[in-house]
Amino acid sequence: MTDTNASSMADEPFFQALLTPHRSLGRTGFLILMGALSFGWVVTGAFFLSRGAWPVFGFFGLDVIAVYIAFRINYRAARAREEVSVSRTSLDIRKTAPSGKSEAHRFNPFWARFSVARHAEIGITRMAVEAQGQNVPIGSFLDPDSRESFAAAFSRALATARTR
Repeated sequence: MTDTNASSMADEPFFQALLTPHRSLGRTGFLILMGALSFGWVVTGAFFLSRGAWPVFGFFGLDVIAVYIAFRINYRAARAREEVSVSRTSLDIRKTAPSGKSEAHRFNPFWARFSVARHAEIGITRMAVEAQGQNVPIGSFLDPDSRESFAAAFSRALATARTR
């Protein structure tokens, strides 16, 4: 093996994680929900329209539009992601906002510190990587169980990087 192959093997990530926000209502569920709301709007609106209360029909339609807009904003926020990788020589974090704008952070895993804030009842409330005067929060959009799982795996990966 040549020196270049040895150095490229040392830079090969042995831990990689893609963190994405969880959304419990998928595309099919969203379509079913909006279909049910629209059906309810038409049926209820038709009843009030037949009784001469036409403003109810319009205001109920505004409610359906508001629910649609709220879900679209929520799904747009779900496009955020964080990519974390650890190799023997580097710890890389790439954070991508819902708009598509991304920022990258690179640390030496030997000097990086993984800090975790815990609450007795909730569990992990905050995770961050600290080094070189930077504090980079990670996994803020994860649910408590996913935070616990990621924190355990990431801590093991950092410990492995320091011993290799």
